[in-house]
Formats: sequence, C-alpha cells, structure tokens
Amino acid sequence: MRIKKDFVLREVCGENVIMCEGLKAIDFRKILALNKSAAWIWKEAQAQGDFTVESLTERLCEEYEVSTEEARSSVAELIEKLDKEGVIEK
Repeated sequence: MRIKKDFVLREVCGENVIMCEGLKAIDFRKILALNKSAAWIWKEAQAQGDFTVESLTERLCEEYEVSTEEARSSVAELIEKLDKEGVIEK
C-alpha cells in the first residue's frame, strides 16, 4: 500500500489533519483529523513508501510501549479509514 501523492499531513490550529492538495483540495470532505498516534503512523507510512499493516505495527511497537495486538488494531483501524476515504492505494 502507499499513500496517494495528493494527500499531505498538516498541522492546523494545533490539530493534525490530512488534506488533499491541488484541484481536489476544493472538496473539503477530504480533510481528516488525526490524533497524535495516528499522525505518527501516517508519517511512518510516508517514510516507508510501500507499507503494510505488519510493517507499521512493528515500527509502532518499537517506538511506543504498546502490545503487538493493540498496535495492530490501531494500525488496521487507521488503514481501513484511510482506504475508505480513498487516501491510500493498494
């Protein structure tokens, strides 16, 4: 999976939001707010380029004191949300 090139993470008024750049940015339904850990997962997904739920889970466990099950659940939930919104490509 990869994050589509038109989507970026920005901090707006202290909140982490995913926005679409370019002509698609006119559609404000494509602004998604992320909490701190979801923003970290987003940044890690961008750094990896091609990522999987497992690769992000592994990195999340390395970075934070979290169980593998809890990390996998958080990553899978975020990936599912991003996929539903059309932010990632498989």
